[in-house]
Formats: sequence, C-alpha cells, structure tokens
Amino acid sequence: MVLSRFWLILFLSSIFFILINFALDKKYVLDELLNGKKDDPILVSEMYPEKLSPAIKDSVMNAGEKGFIVKDTKTGEESLYVFKNKAVKIYKGKLKSDGLLATCKSTLVDLIIPLIAYLAFFCGLMQLLIDSGASEKLSRFLSPLFVNIFPTIPKNHESISYMTLNFAANFLGLDSAATPFGLKAMESLQTLNTDKDKASDAQIMFMCLHAAGLTLLPTSIIGYRAAANAENPADVMLPCIITSFVGTLAALIIVGIRQRINFFSGVLIISLMVIISGIVGILFYINSLDFISKNVFTGNLSSIILFAIIIIIMVFSFINEKKFVHINTTIFDSFVKGATDGLHTGVKIFPYVLGMLAAISLFRNSGLFEIISNGIAQLFSYFGVGKQITDALPVALLRPFSSGGSRGFLLDAMNNYGADSFTGRLTCIFQCSAETTFYVIAVYFGSVNIKNIRYTLGTMLIVDLICVITAVLIAMWFFG
Repeated sequence: MVLSRFWLILFLSSIFFILINFALDKKYVLDELLNGKKDDPILVSEMYPEKLSPAIKDSVMNAGEKGFIVKDTKTGEESLYVFKNKAVKIYKGKLKSDGLLATCKSTLVDLIIPLIAYLAFFCGLMQLLIDSGASEKLSRFLSPLFVNIFPTIPKNHESISYMTLNFAANFLGLDSAATPFGLKAMESLQTLNTDKDKASDAQIMFMCLHAAGLTLLPTSIIGYRAAANAENPADVMLPCIITSFVGTLAALIIVGIRQRINFFSGVLIISLMVIISGIVGILFYINSLDFISKNVFTGNLSSIILFAIIIIIMVFSFINEKKFVHINTTIFDSFVKGATDGLHTGVKIFPYVLGMLAAISLFRNSGLFEIISNGIAQLFSYFGVGKQITDALPVALLRPFSSGGSRGFLLDAMNNYGADSFTGRLTCIFQCSAETTFYVIAVYFGSVNIKNIRYTLGTMLIVDLICVITAVLIAMWFFG
C-alpha cells in the first residue's frame, strides 16, 4: 500500500511539475520526455536567424547542422545553436534519463530479457540443488543460525539455502546471481506465509538484510575507478566493506528489535564473530599483496567462487543421480523445469519493474529531482557540511530509486572532480553501500503478489540513511 501510494505520488507530481514548466515556457517541447534518450540535448527554444545577436549569428550560420556552442560568461552554462531548415534550434543541458516510451522499451530489451536469461539459468541450478538433496544438506547445516534470525522458519526449510546463496552472491558482488536466488527465496518464504497479501516477518527480515547488501568485493566500483584513471582503484574497498557491514548490522538490529529476536544467542554471536574475522582476514591478505596481485585477486575471486558453486552443484547432482530417477526425472529435465519457472518469474515481475522505472524516468526528466537534490545540498551547507560532501549527495539521493541513475552521477562526479578526489571516492562508497530500495521492493514483493509490505520500506530507508551517514564518516576518516 505504501509503495503504491509513493509510486502514484511520484508519477503525478512529476507530470504536474512538467505541465507547470510547459505553461511557463520553461519547456519548449514535451516529445523528448516521451521519446528522448539519456544525454540527448534538451531543446529550449527555436528562432529565426535574424533574431540572433550579430556576435554569434555568422558563427551559427557557418556551423549549420554541426552546431555552435555558446558559453554564458555569468553562469558558465553552455548552449548549442543548430541551424537547420531556415530556423535555429537552441539546446541547453542534457536529458537525465530515457524518455517515458524509451524507458518502456529499454526496460524490456536491456533489463527484463537479460534478467529472464539469468533467472532461467540460476533457477535451473536451484532446481538441481533441490532435487539432488544439496539444498536439504545446506539448510540442515545453517539452520542453527537462521532459526535465531528467522524464528518463524522451520528447521531445514529450503528457503534457508536460497537465502544463503543470495547473501553469498551479494557478498561477492554477483548481482546477476543474487536476484534469481533472492526471488526464489521470496517464493519459498511465501509458502510459509499465512496471509498471502501481507509480508511475513521472515520476508521483511530477508528483504532488509538483502537491501543492506554486505559486500566483500566491490568489483564494479573498482572497475569504474580504474576506467577513471584512479591511482589506486581498490583504495575504497575497505570503506565500502565497513559501510555495508554497518548497514547490515543496522538492518538486523532494527528489524530484530521489531520482531523481538534474541540477540544474545550464542550461535548468533559466534556466527557474527566468524563473519567479522573472515572479512578482517581477507582484508589483511589483500593488503599484503602488491598492486597487480591485488587487482588480479579482487577481479577473479568472485568469478572463481561462482564457477565453483556451479561445478559443485553439477558434480553433486551427478553423484546423486539416483535421487532424480527416484522422482521420475533426469538431471537435464530437472534443470529445464527450474529454468521454466525462472522464465515465468521474469515475465511476472515485468509490470512492477516497468511501472517503477517509468515513474523514475519522469521524476528525473521533469527537473523535480534536481530541484530537491539541490535544495537538500543547500540545506546541508547551512549546517556547515562541506561542498565536497554536498557534491556527492546526488548519488546517495538517487541510489534508492535507480542504480543506473546513481551510477551516472558517480561517473560524472569522478569526471568533474577526479577519481581520487574526496567527492569521487565518497560517491563510490555511496554507490556500493546501499541498494535500489524502491526497485528491489517492487521486484521482490511483486514476484509473490504481496500488497502490504508493512514496515519494510521505512526500515530500508532508515538503513539507507545510516549507510549515507556512515559513508561520510568513513570517507572523512580514510580520505579527509
């Protein structure tokens, strides 16, 4: 219910703001909001050449369709003048996101179709995990820990293995694998849910822990920094790990208090200590490597582990082939069955993803997000927050809405301020330490048709805020 209202408010407020700007002649055409592509120049006016000032008229006419750039000496803004078909078109700024109809197309072609492919493959593997008995063994091994965090889940339930694989994929920065595992976990948890329209305690805990996104190897961030010619692309790795770990603990504590979980359980305390020790041990090992070895290790560990998971599932299935025969199937047919379920899941979540991304497209292109972002940055500046921090805030503000949008701000910040600047590093930590909250909620709860998400959204936004504050403090500690 909360997400539905938020989506409607986002959509209507953006349209209302667009119409006001159009009425006030601040928008020349609306077609770009429907059909435009991200980074397309925005048409702000059109006039006959005779109305141009003599200072630029000849230059514009000579440039023709190639365009002539004029820079405002007062504001520093650049305008592109293009002479075509007896008129001069004036462009200023760039489209922040794909237009509404272009978003619909790209959502299907660039997001849903690849996602369906990932879902089909990994759901096929998960079916092997179930039919071979590996899921049962994994669940039995991890039940003592999960029973403390998810007290409503029966011991050895299959959802435990799905959640474990989801957390592991997030931990290693394997987004393509994390989503299929997570969706399968939500479907499995839904079988235990007595009220099918309302999120269960277990589903809320899983969603919040997933959204906190504890990450050990932020490979994509390291890649972006390397492409931006950072002196040491992996220098934000430790700040990213610390920030995401704080976010994960915050999610566990906030939801745990609400669900009255026993935090003093010996199994839970020992498990947390083992996880912390493992992270610290790996960090010490990485810090002991030279520059090239460090890049090789961080670049290959995730892929090696993913390959290892696939190989283990395949080998275990082959060894336990009799179990497939016992249920009148084969290893290949079992994989196909799981892949088919993944295909159906991908088709099912498409409308939820489309609705959310369409609203975000209008929100960004309307200019409303930019006004809100600048207003918040200005407000922070009144409290003495430095410009280096406020320049990075757009990434933190957009991250809960759109991973691609926040990534655009991240790359722009590193391009404008430098990959090794405080702002450039802080944006990387912001990008790594939070999840696309609204997208994840729409996809995961939409996959099981849950309408009432209860306190999930509020908790996830609080965790996002904690991650933002932690990221600033950690960045100041390491790079300030």
